[in-house]
Amino acid sequence: MSPLTPAQRSNFWPLTARGYAWWRAHSLTLLSGQPFGLAREARLFLGACAPTAGERWLDVGTSTGFYAGVLARRGCRVVAADLSPAMLREAARREPHPGIEWVQANVEASGWPAGSFDGVTIGATLNETACPACLLSEAERLLRPGGRLWLMFVHRTGGPAQGLLARLGGLTFPDLAEVEAALPGCELRHALRAGLVQFAAFEKAGPPH
Repeated sequence: MSPLTPAQRSNFWPLTARGYAWWRAHSLTLLSGQPFGLAREARLFLGACAPTAGERWLDVGTSTGFYAGVLARRGCRVVAADLSPAMLREAARREPHPGIEWVQANVEASGWPAGSFDGVTIGATLNETACPACLLSEAERLLRPGGRLWLMFVHRTGGPAQGLLARLGGLTFPDLAEVEAALPGCELRHALRAGLVQFAAFEKAGPPH
């Protein structure tokens, strides 16, 4: 399990948790350079991954619960995990759905049985962890055969701004090729890049059960 980055530790602050929903609602528009609200993001995710009622999904780094809420409204059972109690409290307030279980956990070392979930979502948490490959490996382990993995992250540009964010906040900026290499048991099914934002949907090899 990799050490927490400054970006991850900042999520423990109640002020960060209270303000994060605003950032989440506007960030993709700012990062992509085009109108990209939460409704559009939800449609993209639902179209690529097709979650269905009764499935069990894990939302990694749920922050204020966006993907957890989208899944729960589809009738899925959701484990919404985050390191930060402040984020979990804010998420539970914003998404008070009985289908969501809010769990404080570091998913890099979850301890949950292999194949526990029909699907896993990971938003910008992939940029905040010091070891994206560690998080992706655990996500792959937790997926059942035929399960889906959805990723949203800021991809690498190599520019000075990302270098500064890496030094000050411990942020990492993978590219899609690195992500694919960290998921040897999964196949890329859908990919879309919008400005700085990369979306990708994978499916774990093997027949569904």
